[in-house]
Amino acid sequence: MKPNNMANMMKQAQKMQADMARVQDELKFERVEASVGGGAVKVVMTGELVVESVTIDPAALDPDDVSMLEDLVTAAVNEAVRQTQEVTQRKMAAVTGGLGIPGLM
Repeated sequence: MKPNNMANMMKQAQKMQADMARVQDELKFERVEASVGGGAVKVVMTGELVVESVTIDPAALDPDDVSMLEDLVTAAVNEAVRQTQEVTQRKMAAVTGGLGIPGLM
């Protein structure tokens, strides 16, 4: 490989690394909202997979069926994680050109 080609590859790798760092920074400000049970439970999650809030419709509170509410909260959190990972993959793919880089979602 010619030295000039190697230098170009290094520049491209450095640019990709900088772009990936920028996207990771942007993800801090990304928010997704997942809603289940017809809006009975809503979860807001950041792009860093941090649950920011959980909202439960009072109509979903049934002391005789706590397991239903637990299932709704679980489903809402899992959906928020899925959506967040989808956003992350889409943003990273834009930077990496769809390369399968280990360590990225």
